Amino acid sequence: MIMNTTRTRLAVATASALLFAGAPAAYATLTDTGTRPTAATAPAAAAPAALTVPAARGAAYVETRLFFGTERPDGGPAVTDGQFMDFVDRQVTPAFPDGLTVQEGRGQWRDRNGVIERERSYELILLYPVGRAKAADPGIEGIRDAYEKEFGQESVARLDEPTRADF
Repeated sequence: MIMNTTRTRLAVATASALLFAGAPAAYATLTDTGTRPTAATAPAAAAPAALTVPAARGAAYVETRLFFGTERPDGGPAVTDGQFMDFVDRQVTPAFPDGLTVQEGRGQWRDRNGVIERERSYELILLYPVGRAKAADPGIEGIRDAYEKEFGQESVARLDEPTRADF
């Protein structure tokens, strides 16, 4: 028992030392000015002079991610790859012809009856300039509504985040 307590204390002390040693580097990567942190923004131990963050590249964009489930709440057949890609061709590409990314996944969520549903899913990623965000919104909502209606879905999740993109 004493040996296990000693090992636990040693592990905690080692982890703490590593965490504190890495904190200046973590703060350096979180600054958005492209310079090392100042005394006001960093812990007492400053990062080495060679550790600076380069200025962000690219222009301001919005990244919208939509999450599409494939199981039908009414128990009908799941949405197939072909059906989903046909949907992308008809509904998404005309609204966002500059490009998009589709990834396959597995997801789960609690439906309106409280049941946890596990299903094959798709993640659709759209990037567009911040200046086009207001104009893009109705197109994105149209995609969500169309999928819900066409495939009998309760919802299509949406996530919007600011980002920088360089092509």
